[in-house]
Amino acid sequence: MPANLTPEYRAAEAAFRKARDPRERLEWLREMLRVVPKHKGTDHLQGDIKRRIKELSEEIERPRKGGAHGGPALVVRPEGAAQIALLGPPNAGKSSLHARLTGSGAHAAPYPFTTQHPEPGMMSHEDISFQLVDLPALSPEHPVPWLANTLQTADAGLLVVDLSDPGCVEQVEAAHAALGERGVTLTGRWEPAAGSPREAGEGDDDPFALRLPALLVANKADRLANAEAELRAFLELAGLGYPALAVSASTGWGLGGIGPWLFGHLDIVRVYTKAPGRPPERARPFVLRRRQTVADVARLVHKDLARSLRYARVWGRSAFDGQQVGRDHQVADGDVVELHN
Repeated sequence: MPANLTPEYRAAEAAFRKARDPRERLEWLREMLRVVPKHKGTDHLQGDIKRRIKELSEEIERPRKGGAHGGPALVVRPEGAAQIALLGPPNAGKSSLHARLTGSGAHAAPYPFTTQHPEPGMMSHEDISFQLVDLPALSPEHPVPWLANTLQTADAGLLVVDLSDPGCVEQVEAAHAALGERGVTLTGRWEPAAGSPREAGEGDDDPFALRLPALLVANKADRLANAEAELRAFLELAGLGYPALAVSASTGWGLGGIGPWLFGHLDIVRVYTKAPGRPPERARPFVLRRRQTVADVARLVHKDLARSLRYARVWGRSAFDGQQVGRDHQVADGDVVELHN
């Protein structure tokens, strides 16, 4: 029986897909359940939504419970310019990479499955930070039932492989299979689609299917005589279309390229605000994405300001200095915005 989903439901589903904050996602799940047509054709969808509401509610409340009953949080609230998930097979060096990039002191060991729950940390790049979340290794022998829920808030993934391991091709295939079982697909396409790089592909009727743009990080490249040639051979053998960087978490070689690469491919726009007659606040920019507007800047400053905003003055690449613009004016990286209500 066809689902015959209504425009009201489709709008709620689209908002759910775009939402990054776990509580906001929970609100949209509840709205999806409220407006979904109630008939036999949507029984499965209704059940799936109810299950995800229950799981997400429990994960949001988990940290509040504390003690042994609460356990570590499995849903990580996004912070910084973007949330990036570290994914990969066992012993690829994810935890070492995470510790090196974030200074988190994440535990790394020469045996598999060291990481048992999400480990967030912040990686600095110029005047912003990326949130890197280290996750358990991907292996069919050790499934992670909560992985798909955790990845719903991620903007992208770093697929970490041990380039020096002769079995790295098979390991990546197994990692892809483990993700596929949870409805997660990695893609080499980083162009943002309809405002969110995490949206499902065209024609995908599963609102919980996840397509995550991925950068392949070939670790332990310092052990190879010609890392770039080995990387090209690996990508060809594995049939992967991901962009890739060769690095070494142990020596730091190549790690400096990760931040600039993410900045350039996530279409990040930094906006600095100023009050009339005062210099701009340069310490902490507001972070947006390409095609976002002055109204979006106002919303980040304060939701009430977004409602009362009349116009703005902009200095930077998107306008001539001091130009008066409306709320729909699209901002560019480095713009200084003076909001008027």
